[in-house]
Amino acid sequence: MAIPEHQIIMCQSFRVAGDKKGLCHKQTDGFLQYVEEEVLDRGLDCLVSATTCLKQCERGPIMVIQPENWWFGKVDSEDAIDAILDGLEDGEPAAEYLLSS
Repeated sequence: MAIPEHQIIMCQSFRVAGDKKGLCHKQTDGFLQYVEEEVLDRGLDCLVSATTCLKQCERGPIMVIQPENWWFGKVDSEDAIDAILDGLEDGEPAAEYLLSS
């Protein structure tokens, strides 16, 4: 299996004990499926992954694209996901959702 060009990481608020706590999982129900379908529809070479808490709860829901290391916050709608994936296709991060340090 080839290594994907990008990895899309979506915070799902998992904690060490496996319990979901925090904001991200509450506001992203069904988003993993939506992202996966959009990636396939667009023909993007991406692995979509759910992850543990990314420690950005006040800016969540959080989505990260690697290896670009683009961190996005307030990803709480399909419109936000579409804008982020449009930016990935264009090679530029969606500025309205991009987090700065």
